[in-house]
Amino acid sequence: MTDAADRLLVNAAVHTLEEPDLVHEAVAVRDGEIVRLGDTYEVSFLEGVETDVIDCEGRTVLPGFIDAHTHMEQLGQHLVHADLSAATSLEDCLETLSAHADTEPDREWVLGFGYDESAWDGSWTRPLTSAELDRVSGDRPVVAMRVDLHTASLNSVALERLADDLPASDLRRVGGEPTGVAVEDAAEAVRRELTAGREEMREVLAAATERAVELGVTGVHDKVRGSVAPRVYRDMAADGDLPLRVRIDYWSDHLEALEEVGLATNAGGDRVRTGAIKSFSDGSFGSRTARLREPYADAGADGADAEHDADEGDDRGQWVVDPEDLAALVERADGGGYQVCVHAIGDAAIEETLSALESTTHPGGRRHRIEHAELATDDQLERMAEAGIVASMQPNFHRWADEGGLYDRRLGRERRNRTNRFRRVLEAGVPLAFGSDCMPLDPLLGVHHAVNAPTEAQRLSVTEALRAYTRGGAYAGFDEGRLGTVAVGKRADLVVLEASPWERTDRIDEIDVAMTVVDGEIVFDGFDG
Repeated sequence: MTDAADRLLVNAAVHTLEEPDLVHEAVAVRDGEIVRLGDTYEVSFLEGVETDVIDCEGRTVLPGFIDAHTHMEQLGQHLVHADLSAATSLEDCLETLSAHADTEPDREWVLGFGYDESAWDGSWTRPLTSAELDRVSGDRPVVAMRVDLHTASLNSVALERLADDLPASDLRRVGGEPTGVAVEDAAEAVRRELTAGREEMREVLAAATERAVELGVTGVHDKVRGSVAPRVYRDMAADGDLPLRVRIDYWSDHLEALEEVGLATNAGGDRVRTGAIKSFSDGSFGSRTARLREPYADAGADGADAEHDADEGDDRGQWVVDPEDLAALVERADGGGYQVCVHAIGDAAIEETLSALESTTHPGGRRHRIEHAELATDDQLERMAEAGIVASMQPNFHRWADEGGLYDRRLGRERRNRTNRFRRVLEAGVPLAFGSDCMPLDPLLGVHHAVNAPTEAQRLSVTEALRAYTRGGAYAGFDEGRLGTVAVGKRADLVVLEASPWERTDRIDEIDVAMTVVDGEIVFDGFDG
């Protein structure tokens, strides 16, 4: 006799996202595992006295989204501190910061996250400086992190407070005086200073994970710099308070400690596992620190950036990690059996990163990853495919790829059209995993951008885009055996959508998540009745 199911989802359009993408009416779950797929009548034979039967009323059911590149602490900071992502002008941004400062008078620091001056109305094109942030407060330290996290803006109090901790070479200057704009290593030093303690980190990660499951995310690959978040994740999992799966990609300065305690890639439990060793090659287009083969189209075009000291980089961007140092790190991590993921955006950075990863003994076996790979050339994609290197990419970055947008200004039209060519990635045979980089965390927004990208080489079908956000993330995390598709024997990580993305291709970003299920348990219930 077959045991009854714990939960049935019936009267649905259940897309497996396997090859081919079969569609079923219903799915049955027992002990967190998918045990049957079929039509509603067939699956209903597994209904028992205590079975929870959910009538989906025709809604679309998919595998849960796996975001392969997140910064959950920063997402939580958006929710706990001032969220600057919706600001549309300088004044709007400063007003948001000031309002937060007024509502949190007991917080020593005034913190804001996610501003993007490239999206503001008017002609403002440079990062915030002390001159602007001093208007928020002249006696409390104020820090605003740019959306890409490669630039931190500080008011005069914060700049003075952190002066001894910030590498001088990554502080922007005018006339020899720091402007309050910190990039790359200096921005990272600011972020370290702002890292929450254990109690506040729990508040931050609880807010972030709650938001993630509301958006249909059932697993994240979180890029973690410090040691507090990993401890808190494990505390939350032990207490039954972690609503999704977390794969921790540790910053490279953790490598020695991980080796000493024997915490290897894929070690861990059902909810929290060790992922890759994370490093950098270059910076970002927004901060003009992504490393290019040819100069930026607007090098030296605006304000403070026009008067950088010579040692702060040239008009082709900069190395965040020297190529020789990166190669040595990759060799050590790979030799220790670790997966490696390297941030590389510009074509020059991708070249150096790819060369380092290609040189390892078993690149395909380790599933090494290039994070972003935005300006990869055809030759580089072919080499990535041959080596089995995963392209971990962010479709929501196409928000900057419109005509006249940030990429147009930074790179010019020809290079702008060569960014994020997802179609070409798949054609080359490169494993493709989608993530958000929390800019913002929203898989359906990313799918929308991939499906509606500006050029054919950048554009995917709905099915291909969804697979990159499900199967792709599972593969990048060695989890394709238990996650990423809806199949008998896999874990019941599911998302229920209010509408079909195949039927609303021009409005995928407007589709709401109705329910999120992890291990067969409902972690978000947004059914509208």
